[in-house]
Amino acid sequence: MRNTIYYCRNCGFKEELGKHYYWKCPKCGAPLDLIYDIEWRPKGLGIIRYRSMLPVQEIKYLGEGETPLIKRSIKGKSFLFKLEYLNPGGSFKDRGASLTLSYASSLGYSKVVEDTSGNTGIATTLYSRANNMQAVIVMPQYAPEGKKNLIRLLGGKIIETPTRPDAAKKVLELIDEATCYVAHTWNPLFFHANKTIAYEAYEAGFKHGTVVVPIGSGSLLLGIYKGFKDLVDLGLINTMPRIIGVQGASSAPIYELIYGKQYHGDSSIADGIMVRDPPRKHEIAEIIKKHGDIVVVNNDEIISSLKELIKMGFIVEPTSAAPLAGILKYMEDKSNVEEPILLPLTGSGLKMIDYLYSLLKKQ
Repeated sequence: MRNTIYYCRNCGFKEELGKHYYWKCPKCGAPLDLIYDIEWRPKGLGIIRYRSMLPVQEIKYLGEGETPLIKRSIKGKSFLFKLEYLNPGGSFKDRGASLTLSYASSLGYSKVVEDTSGNTGIATTLYSRANNMQAVIVMPQYAPEGKKNLIRLLGGKIIETPTRPDAAKKVLELIDEATCYVAHTWNPLFFHANKTIAYEAYEAGFKHGTVVVPIGSGSLLLGIYKGFKDLVDLGLINTMPRIIGVQGASSAPIYELIYGKQYHGDSSIADGIMVRDPPRKHEIAEIIKKHGDIVVVNNDEIISSLKELIKMGFIVEPTSAAPLAGILKYMEDKSNVEEPILLPLTGSGLKMIDYLYSLLKKQ
Protein backbone atom coordinates (compact mmCIF):
# COMPACT_ATOMS: atom_id res chain seq x y z
CA MET A 1 0.00 0.00 0.00
CA ARG A 2 1.52 3.34 -1.01
CA ASN A 3 1.37 6.36 1.26
CA THR A 4 -2.23 7.33 0.54
CA ILE A 5 -4.20 9.60 2.86
CA TYR A 6 -7.95 9.82 3.38
CA TYR A 7 -8.72 13.54 3.49
CA CYS A 8 -11.90 15.47 4.33
CA ARG A 9 -12.10 18.91 2.76
CA ASN A 10 -14.88 19.85 5.17
CA CYS A 11 -13.34 19.21 8.60
CA GLY A 12 -9.70 18.40 7.83
CA PHE A 13 -9.82 14.75 8.96
CA LYS A 14 -6.81 12.72 7.76
CA GLU A 15 -5.82 9.09 8.08
CA GLU A 16 -3.57 6.72 6.18
CA LEU A 17 -5.24 4.30 3.81
CA GLY A 18 -4.62 0.75 4.99
CA LYS A 19 -5.97 1.06 8.51
CA HIS A 20 -9.71 1.33 7.96
CA TYR A 21 -12.33 1.42 5.22
CA TYR A 22 -14.28 4.69 5.09
CA TRP A 23 -17.04 5.52 2.67
CA LYS A 24 -17.53 8.96 4.24
CA CYS A 25 -15.74 11.09 6.82
CA PRO A 26 -15.99 9.41 10.26
CA LYS A 27 -15.87 12.82 11.97
CA CYS A 28 -18.33 15.01 10.07
CA GLY A 29 -20.02 12.72 7.53
CA ALA A 30 -18.85 14.68 4.47
CA PRO A 31 -17.42 13.03 1.34
CA LEU A 32 -13.75 12.04 1.53
CA ASP A 33 -11.00 12.41 -1.04
CA LEU A 34 -7.56 10.79 -1.32
CA ILE A 35 -4.11 12.37 -1.33
CA TYR A 36 -1.12 10.51 -2.77
CA ASP A 37 1.87 11.01 -5.04
CA ILE A 38 1.59 9.96 -8.66
CA GLU A 39 4.20 8.96 -11.21
CA TRP A 40 3.64 8.26 -14.90
CA ARG A 41 5.05 4.74 -15.35
CA PRO A 42 2.45 2.80 -17.35
CA LYS A 43 3.22 -0.91 -17.58
CA GLY A 44 1.03 -3.87 -18.48
CA LEU A 45 -2.63 -3.97 -19.50
CA GLY A 46 -5.97 -2.68 -18.22
CA ILE A 47 -6.28 -0.56 -15.10
CA ILE A 48 -3.27 -2.28 -13.52
CA ARG A 49 -1.19 -0.58 -16.22
CA TYR A 50 -1.61 2.59 -14.11
CA ARG A 51 -0.69 1.28 -10.66
CA SER A 52 1.76 4.17 -10.27
CA MET A 53 -1.16 6.59 -10.70
CA LEU A 54 -3.63 4.85 -8.37
CA PRO A 55 -4.09 4.84 -4.58
CA VAL A 56 -4.10 1.00 -4.37
CA GLN A 57 -1.56 -1.25 -6.11
CA GLU A 58 -2.71 -4.74 -5.10
CA ILE A 59 -5.65 -5.20 -7.45
CA LYS A 60 -7.59 -8.37 -8.28
CA TYR A 61 -7.58 -7.94 -12.04
CA LEU A 62 -10.29 -9.52 -14.21
CA GLY A 63 -9.57 -7.67 -17.45
CA GLU A 64 -11.20 -4.33 -16.63
CA GLY A 65 -9.95 -1.36 -18.57
CA GLU A 66 -8.19 -1.07 -21.94
CA THR A 67 -11.56 -0.66 -23.63
CA PRO A 68 -11.56 0.17 -27.36
CA LEU A 69 -11.71 3.75 -28.64
CA ILE A 70 -13.71 3.85 -31.88
CA LYS A 71 -13.81 6.82 -34.25
CA ARG A 72 -17.06 7.82 -35.95
CA SER A 73 -18.25 10.95 -37.78
CA ILE A 74 -21.66 12.36 -36.77
CA LYS A 75 -23.07 15.55 -38.28
CA GLY A 76 -19.60 16.37 -39.58
CA LYS A 77 -18.00 16.10 -36.13
CA SER A 78 -15.30 13.64 -35.11
CA PHE A 79 -16.42 11.40 -32.24
CA LEU A 80 -14.33 8.96 -30.20
CA PHE A 81 -16.53 6.36 -28.51
CA LYS A 82 -14.90 4.68 -25.50
CA LEU A 83 -16.52 1.25 -25.25
CA GLU A 84 -16.82 0.94 -21.49
CA TYR A 85 -19.67 -1.53 -21.89
CA LEU A 86 -17.05 -4.12 -22.92
CA ASN A 87 -15.64 -4.36 -19.40
CA PRO A 88 -16.02 -7.86 -17.80
CA GLY A 89 -19.25 -6.99 -15.98
CA GLY A 90 -20.62 -4.90 -18.84
CA SER A 91 -20.06 -1.36 -17.55
CA PHE A 92 -17.50 1.21 -16.45
CA LYS A 93 -18.45 0.40 -12.84
CA ASP A 94 -16.00 -2.55 -13.01
CA ARG A 95 -13.10 -0.13 -12.66
CA GLY A 96 -14.30 1.25 -9.34
CA ALA A 97 -15.42 -2.15 -8.04
CA SER A 98 -12.04 -3.68 -8.85
CA LEU A 99 -10.12 -1.09 -6.86
CA THR A 100 -12.60 -0.81 -3.99
CA LEU A 101 -13.13 -4.52 -3.39
CA SER A 102 -9.46 -5.36 -3.71
CA TYR A 103 -8.84 -2.87 -0.90
CA ALA A 104 -11.76 -4.16 1.18
CA SER A 105 -10.45 -7.71 0.82
CA SER A 106 -7.00 -6.62 2.04
CA LEU A 107 -8.66 -5.39 5.25
CA GLY A 108 -10.26 -8.79 5.88
CA TYR A 109 -13.90 -8.13 5.06
CA SER A 110 -15.95 -11.24 4.32
CA LYS A 111 -19.17 -9.58 3.14
CA VAL A 112 -20.08 -6.64 0.92
CA VAL A 113 -23.33 -4.66 0.65
CA GLU A 114 -24.32 -2.13 -1.96
CA ASP A 115 -27.40 -0.22 -3.12
CA THR A 116 -27.83 0.19 -6.85
CA SER A 117 -30.17 0.39 -9.81
CA GLY A 118 -28.20 -2.34 -11.58
CA ASN A 119 -24.69 -1.98 -12.99
CA THR A 120 -22.93 -1.31 -9.71
CA GLY A 121 -24.63 -4.37 -8.26
CA ILE A 122 -23.26 -6.53 -11.07
CA ALA A 123 -19.75 -5.11 -10.72
CA THR A 124 -19.87 -5.43 -6.92
CA THR A 125 -20.98 -9.06 -7.09
CA LEU A 126 -18.42 -9.95 -9.75
CA TYR A 127 -15.44 -8.49 -7.88
CA SER A 128 -16.69 -9.63 -4.47
CA ARG A 129 -16.70 -13.18 -5.74
CA ALA A 130 -13.21 -12.75 -7.22
CA ASN A 131 -12.02 -11.58 -3.78
CA ASN A 132 -13.85 -14.38 -1.89
CA MET A 133 -16.48 -12.13 -0.33
CA GLN A 134 -20.26 -12.53 -0.26
CA ALA A 135 -22.29 -9.75 -1.91
CA VAL A 136 -25.72 -8.53 -0.81
CA ILE A 137 -27.26 -6.11 -3.29
CA VAL A 138 -30.18 -3.83 -2.41
CA MET A 139 -32.05 -2.55 -5.45
CA PRO A 140 -35.48 -1.26 -6.47
CA GLN A 141 -38.11 -3.72 -7.65
CA TYR A 142 -38.30 -2.00 -11.03
CA ALA A 143 -34.61 -2.55 -11.84
CA PRO A 144 -34.12 -4.48 -15.11
CA GLU A 145 -34.70 -8.21 -14.65
CA GLY A 146 -31.68 -9.04 -16.78
CA LYS A 147 -29.44 -7.21 -14.34
CA LYS A 148 -31.04 -8.91 -11.34
CA ASN A 149 -30.59 -12.32 -12.92
CA LEU A 150 -26.94 -11.67 -13.68
CA ILE A 151 -26.33 -10.69 -10.05
CA ARG A 152 -27.98 -13.94 -8.95
CA LEU A 153 -25.95 -15.93 -11.49
CA LEU A 154 -22.76 -14.44 -10.05
CA GLY A 155 -23.78 -15.55 -6.55
CA GLY A 156 -25.13 -12.32 -5.15
CA LYS A 157 -28.13 -12.07 -2.84
CA ILE A 158 -30.73 -9.46 -3.79
CA ILE A 159 -32.96 -7.50 -1.44
CA GLU A 160 -35.64 -5.54 -3.30
CA THR A 161 -37.17 -2.24 -2.19
CA PRO A 162 -40.04 -0.15 -3.62
CA THR A 163 -37.78 2.69 -4.83
CA ARG A 164 -34.12 3.61 -5.33
CA PRO A 165 -34.11 5.98 -2.29
CA ASP A 166 -35.56 3.13 -0.21
CA ALA A 167 -32.60 0.98 -1.27
CA ALA A 168 -30.18 3.66 -0.08
CA LYS A 169 -31.87 3.63 3.34
CA LYS A 170 -32.19 -0.14 3.62
CA VAL A 171 -28.53 -0.84 2.90
CA LEU A 172 -27.44 1.12 5.98
CA GLU A 173 -29.28 -1.41 8.15
CA LEU A 174 -27.05 -4.21 6.84
CA ILE A 175 -23.65 -2.82 7.81
CA ASP A 176 -21.68 -4.49 10.60
CA GLU A 177 -17.99 -4.99 11.48
CA ALA A 178 -17.54 -7.80 8.94
CA THR A 179 -19.44 -6.00 6.19
CA CYS A 180 -18.05 -3.45 3.74
CA TYR A 181 -20.49 -0.92 2.32
CA VAL A 182 -19.19 -0.12 -1.16
CA ALA A 183 -21.13 3.19 -1.35
CA HIS A 184 -20.09 3.98 -4.93
CA THR A 185 -21.83 7.36 -4.83
CA TRP A 186 -19.58 8.40 -1.91
CA ASN A 187 -16.49 6.20 -2.07
CA PRO A 188 -13.32 8.06 -3.24
CA LEU A 189 -11.68 4.82 -4.41
CA PHE A 190 -14.49 4.44 -6.92
CA PHE A 191 -13.91 7.67 -8.78
CA HIS A 192 -10.11 7.48 -8.55
CA ALA A 193 -10.34 4.20 -10.46
CA ASN A 194 -12.25 6.03 -13.20
CA LYS A 195 -9.22 8.25 -13.79
CA THR A 196 -7.86 5.37 -15.85
CA ILE A 197 -10.40 6.19 -18.59
CA ALA A 198 -8.64 9.51 -19.12
CA TYR A 199 -5.22 7.84 -19.07
CA GLU A 200 -6.27 5.30 -21.69
CA ALA A 201 -7.79 7.97 -23.92
CA TYR A 202 -4.58 9.99 -23.67
CA GLU A 203 -2.42 7.01 -24.63
CA ALA A 204 -4.74 6.37 -27.58
CA GLY A 205 -4.08 9.91 -28.85
CA PHE A 206 -6.73 12.11 -27.18
CA LYS A 207 -4.86 15.20 -25.96
CA HIS A 208 -7.45 17.96 -26.41
CA GLY A 209 -11.09 18.37 -27.37
CA THR A 210 -14.42 17.79 -25.62
CA VAL A 211 -15.48 15.04 -23.22
CA VAL A 212 -19.19 14.24 -22.83
CA VAL A 213 -20.14 12.48 -19.59
CA PRO A 214 -23.48 11.26 -18.17
CA ILE A 215 -23.99 12.37 -14.57
CA GLY A 216 -25.76 10.23 -11.99
CA SER A 217 -23.76 10.14 -8.78
CA GLY A 218 -20.95 11.91 -10.65
CA SER A 219 -18.20 9.35 -10.06
CA LEU A 220 -17.52 9.04 -13.79
CA LEU A 221 -17.23 12.78 -14.35
CA LEU A 222 -15.08 13.23 -11.24
CA GLY A 223 -12.77 10.41 -12.28
CA ILE A 224 -12.36 11.61 -15.86
CA TYR A 225 -11.77 15.20 -14.70
CA LYS A 226 -9.18 14.16 -12.10
CA GLY A 227 -7.49 11.87 -14.62
CA PHE A 228 -7.02 14.67 -17.13
CA LYS A 229 -5.96 17.00 -14.32
CA ASP A 230 -3.22 14.51 -13.43
CA LEU A 231 -2.05 14.58 -17.04
CA VAL A 232 -2.01 18.40 -17.03
CA ASP A 233 -0.15 18.51 -13.71
CA LEU A 234 2.47 16.07 -15.03
CA GLY A 235 2.94 18.14 -18.20
CA LEU A 236 1.72 15.36 -20.50
CA ILE A 237 -1.06 17.54 -21.95
CA ASN A 238 -1.27 21.32 -22.07
CA THR A 239 -4.90 22.04 -21.23
CA MET A 240 -7.93 20.45 -19.65
CA PRO A 241 -10.49 19.21 -22.21
CA ARG A 242 -13.88 20.88 -22.12
CA ILE A 243 -16.31 18.73 -20.14
CA ILE A 244 -20.01 18.59 -21.06
CA GLY A 245 -22.13 16.91 -18.40
CA VAL A 246 -25.45 15.31 -19.35
CA GLN A 247 -28.37 14.74 -16.99
CA GLY A 248 -31.87 13.38 -17.48
CA ALA A 249 -34.99 15.52 -17.25
CA SER A 250 -36.41 13.38 -14.42
CA SER A 251 -33.44 14.11 -12.18
CA ALA A 252 -31.16 17.04 -12.96
CA PRO A 253 -29.74 18.27 -9.63
CA ILE A 254 -26.44 19.54 -11.07
CA TYR A 255 -28.20 21.54 -13.78
CA GLU A 256 -30.54 22.97 -11.16
CA LEU A 257 -27.63 23.84 -8.87
CA ILE A 258 -25.74 25.64 -11.65
CA TYR A 259 -28.67 27.45 -13.26
CA GLY A 260 -30.87 27.92 -10.20
CA LYS A 261 -34.04 26.57 -11.78
CA GLN A 262 -35.84 23.25 -11.93
CA TYR A 263 -36.02 21.16 -15.06
CA HIS A 264 -39.23 19.29 -15.79
CA GLY A 265 -39.58 16.26 -18.02
CA ASP A 266 -39.22 12.50 -18.21
CA SER A 267 -35.96 10.58 -18.66
CA SER A 268 -36.94 7.48 -16.71
CA ILE A 269 -35.58 5.03 -19.30
CA ALA A 270 -32.06 6.17 -18.35
CA ASP A 271 -32.15 4.60 -14.89
CA GLY A 272 -28.39 4.88 -14.39
CA ILE A 273 -28.51 8.66 -14.04
CA MET A 274 -31.59 8.87 -11.81
CA VAL A 275 -29.70 10.18 -8.77
CA ARG A 276 -31.60 12.96 -7.04
CA ASP A 277 -29.00 14.13 -4.51
CA PRO A 278 -25.38 13.27 -5.43
CA PRO A 279 -23.13 13.57 -2.33
CA ARG A 280 -20.46 15.47 -4.30
CA LYS A 281 -22.86 17.70 -6.26
CA HIS A 282 -21.18 20.97 -5.28
CA GLU A 283 -17.75 19.75 -6.40
CA ILE A 284 -19.24 18.47 -9.66
CA ALA A 285 -21.00 21.78 -10.28
CA GLU A 286 -17.76 23.72 -9.72
CA ILE A 287 -15.89 21.53 -12.22
CA ILE A 288 -18.56 22.05 -14.84
CA LYS A 289 -18.75 25.81 -14.28
CA LYS A 290 -14.97 26.09 -14.65
CA HIS A 291 -14.35 23.62 -17.44
CA GLY A 292 -17.53 23.12 -19.44
CA ASP A 293 -21.31 23.12 -19.44
CA ILE A 294 -24.32 20.89 -18.78
CA VAL A 295 -27.31 19.82 -20.85
CA VAL A 296 -30.52 17.95 -19.98
CA VAL A 297 -32.22 15.33 -22.17
CA ASN A 298 -35.57 13.52 -22.15
CA ASN A 299 -36.78 10.05 -23.13
CA ASP A 300 -37.51 10.92 -26.77
CA GLU A 301 -34.02 12.35 -27.27
CA ILE A 302 -32.41 9.36 -25.53
CA ILE A 303 -34.37 6.85 -27.64
CA SER A 304 -33.38 8.64 -30.85
CA SER A 305 -29.70 8.45 -29.91
CA LEU A 306 -30.03 4.87 -28.70
CA LYS A 307 -31.33 3.88 -32.14
CA GLU A 308 -28.39 5.62 -33.80
CA LEU A 309 -25.85 3.92 -31.55
CA ILE A 310 -27.32 0.49 -32.21
CA LYS A 311 -27.27 1.19 -35.96
CA MET A 312 -23.56 1.96 -35.60
CA GLY A 313 -23.04 -1.40 -33.90
CA PHE A 314 -22.88 -0.23 -30.28
CA ILE A 315 -25.25 -2.44 -28.25
CA VAL A 316 -25.74 -0.22 -25.21
CA GLU A 317 -28.37 0.53 -22.61
CA PRO A 318 -30.45 3.75 -22.64
CA THR A 319 -28.24 5.50 -20.06
CA SER A 320 -25.31 5.15 -22.48
CA ALA A 321 -27.30 6.98 -25.15
CA ALA A 322 -27.94 10.01 -22.93
CA PRO A 323 -24.54 11.66 -23.55
CA LEU A 324 -24.89 11.35 -27.33
CA ALA A 325 -28.39 12.85 -27.07
CA GLY A 326 -26.93 15.59 -24.91
CA ILE A 327 -24.07 16.62 -27.17
CA LEU A 328 -26.27 16.56 -30.28
CA LYS A 329 -28.75 18.83 -28.50
CA TYR A 330 -25.93 21.04 -27.27
CA MET A 331 -24.48 21.40 -30.77
CA GLU A 332 -27.80 22.74 -32.04
CA ASP A 333 -27.24 25.90 -29.99
CA LYS A 334 -23.45 25.97 -29.65
CA SER A 335 -21.01 26.00 -32.55
CA ASN A 336 -17.84 26.03 -30.43
CA VAL A 337 -17.61 22.29 -29.66
CA GLU A 338 -13.94 21.41 -30.00
CA GLU A 339 -13.12 18.13 -31.70
CA PRO A 340 -12.55 15.30 -31.24
CA ILE A 341 -15.48 14.54 -28.95
CA LEU A 342 -14.69 11.78 -26.45
CA LEU A 343 -17.80 9.94 -25.29
CA PRO A 344 -17.79 6.90 -22.96
CA LEU A 345 -20.50 4.31 -23.68
CA THR A 346 -21.07 3.23 -20.11
CA GLY A 347 -23.24 0.09 -20.03
CA SER A 348 -24.09 -2.94 -22.15
CA GLY A 349 -27.56 -3.39 -23.61
CA LEU A 350 -27.18 -7.16 -23.58
CA LYS A 351 -28.14 -7.20 -19.88
CA MET A 352 -31.58 -5.83 -20.76
CA ILE A 353 -32.11 -6.98 -24.32
CA ASP A 354 -35.80 -7.88 -23.85
CA TYR A 355 -36.47 -4.36 -22.57
CA LEU A 356 -34.51 -2.78 -25.43
CA TYR A 357 -36.46 -4.81 -27.97
CA SER A 358 -39.80 -3.82 -26.50
CA LEU A 359 -38.67 -0.17 -26.26
CA LEU A 360 -37.33 0.18 -29.79
CA LYS A 361 -39.68 -2.02 -31.77
CA LYS A 362 -42.42 0.55 -31.07
CA GLN A 363 -40.42 3.28 -32.75
